[in-house]
Amino acid sequence: MSIVTFQGKLNIDQEKELFLRTQNGKTGYKIIKFQIISTTPGVDSHELVGKITSAPDPNVGPTIDLSNSEVLAVAYHTDLGNANVATSDSIIIDNQVINQNIFVQIGNANPSVTIPANYYIKLEKMVLSDLQSTQITLKNLRTIFS
Repeated sequence: MSIVTFQGKLNIDQEKELFLRTQNGKTGYKIIKFQIISTTPGVDSHELVGKITSAPDPNVGPTIDLSNSEVLAVAYHTDLGNANVATSDSIIIDNQVINQNIFVQIGNANPSVTIPANYYIKLEKMVLSDLQSTQITLKNLRTIFS
């Protein structure tokens, strides 16, 4: 078992593809941490909503639908600016092993604030058997074509 991390900055309502796919599909990943925070914490009031999905999301923004099977994780961060009150939370869908690229996005429930936000994703990397690789790849194909 090894750990892989991704970190970066996104403009509000922007989506970024993170490349995980391999030629043989035998490398799997499990999300173990997802955090978001403003690039200017304590300065502006904001309500950030981040999502990690298994396919591009046509509804980039602060809306969450956990019944969507493409949603792998969500994160929420609110900051009241100079009031020094901030909260964060995240939900990671358990037992989701992926072997394809993932997509991260961050929206703001306060549409007047467009300051970029940071993300941090921690993944557990694992070797998949032929059967596991095939099952996960077929699941991804079903999701993409449904």
